[in-house]
Amino acid sequence: MRDAAVRVRGGMLAGAGVVVLLWAAQVRPSARPDALFATAGHLCGLLAGYGVLALLFLMARVPAVEHGVGADRLARWHAFGGRYVLLLIFGHGLCALLGYAVHEGIDVVCAVRELLGYPALAAAAAGTVLLAAVGVTSARAVRRRVPHETWRGVHLLVYLAAALAFGHQLAGPDLAAAAWFWTLAHTVVAVLLVWYRAVVPVRQALRHALRVADVRVEGPGVVSVVMYGQHLAELGAEPGQFLRWRFLQRRLWHTALPFSLSAPVRGNALRITVKGLGGHSRRIRRLRPGTRVLATGPFGALTAARRTRPKVLLIAGGVGITPMRALFETLPGGPGDITLLYRAGAEEQLVLRSELEDIAAERQAALHYLLGPSGAAYDPLAPQALAERVPDLAEHDVYLCGPPGMAEATRAALLRAGVPAGRIHCECFSF
Repeated sequence: MRDAAVRVRGGMLAGAGVVVLLWAAQVRPSARPDALFATAGHLCGLLAGYGVLALLFLMARVPAVEHGVGADRLARWHAFGGRYVLLLIFGHGLCALLGYAVHEGIDVVCAVRELLGYPALAAAAAGTVLLAAVGVTSARAVRRRVPHETWRGVHLLVYLAAALAFGHQLAGPDLAAAAWFWTLAHTVVAVLLVWYRAVVPVRQALRHALRVADVRVEGPGVVSVVMYGQHLAELGAEPGQFLRWRFLQRRLWHTALPFSLSAPVRGNALRITVKGLGGHSRRIRRLRPGTRVLATGPFGALTAARRTRPKVLLIAGGVGITPMRALFETLPGGPGDITLLYRAGAEEQLVLRSELEDIAAERQAALHYLLGPSGAAYDPLAPQALAERVPDLAEHDVYLCGPPGMAEATRAALLRAGVPAGRIHCECFSF
C-alpha cells in the first residue's frame, strides 16, 4: 500500500512539475506591474486547473488506486488538496484582475465589469463560485450541521465547475500552447469518472441483481442485513473492504451508504452489519425482504494484501468488529498466529460473539474481550496493557478498526509499544 501511495503521489507531483515547465516555457520576464500580475496569475491558473483535475481523479474510484492507496487516504488527500486549489483559484482571479486593471489604467470595479463581458471568463467566474460553495460546505464545522444529502448534492457541483472553467483554460491567450495538454488531461479524467462512477455501477446492478434476504438483530441497535444475488464472486469483494449500498426503499434509495462486509462472500449471499445510530441506519432495520439493492465497489485497502508478518493482531472497537470478524475468519495462519482484541463497553454490547468464538475454536486463534467504559482508570489498550496481552507485539501486523477516538489513541499506543508504523493498518474517515 505504501508503494502504491508513493507512486500515485509522485505521479501527481510530476504532473504539477509539467505544468510549471509549461508556464516557464511561455513566461516573458518583465518588471512592469501589469506583467508581474499577469505572470503570477498565469502560474496560479495553470496549477489550479491541474489541481481540480487531480482532485477529481482521486475520487474517480479507480480500483487500482482505491485498493492500493486506501479510500480513507484518498479522501484525506482530496480534502487537504481542495483547500490549496481554492487558494490558487482565488489567487489567479485576483492577480488577473489587478493585472488587467493596471494595464488598462482603470479601477477594479470597471475591470470586473469588462472582464465579465467575456463569455469564457464569465463561465469561469461562475465555476469559481460553485467551487467556493463546495469548499464552504466541506469545512468540518459546516459539514457537521448539513444533511449528508445536501452536502453530497453541493459537492457534485464540482463537475459543473470544472466544465465551466474548461473553456476559459483553452481560450486564454497564454494557454493556447498548452491546449493539447489540458484537452488530454480533461478527457482522461472525464472517461475515468464516467466509467467508474456511472457505467460500472449500472453494470454491477444489472449483473448481480442484489436483493435483501433477511434482517437480523445482532445486539442493541445493531442488525445484520443478508443479501442474495447472482455472480457475486465477480464482485471481487475481499474481507476488510466496504461497498456503497443503495437500498431501493422509501427514504433510503437516494443515499449510497458505505458499510463493510461482516463475513466473506459465500455463494450467492453476502452480509453487512450496521449499528443504528443515524436515521438511515435505523431505517435499515425496517428493510423488507425482497428489497432491491444497488452495490458499488468494493473499496478500501484493509485487506490481507497489506500483511507483512506471519503473526497478526486484530483490534476492533464497537461496530468496528464488522471488517475484523471477516478478517478473523479468512486471514491465513496456523494455531496462535491470529489474535483478536474486541473492545466494548459491556458484555451485552458484544456483536457477533458466538461467531467469533466458533472461529477462534476452529482456528485455534486467540480471542480476548476488553470490557469496560472508555473513561475507566485502567485502559486495556494502553501500551503496557497491549504488551502484556501480546508479548511479541512488535512482531505482529496490526489491523485496527473502531470509533475515531479509540482508533487514534490505539494507534498511538501501538507506536509507543514498539510496533512500526508500516505494520499498523487502519482506515479512518474522521476528518
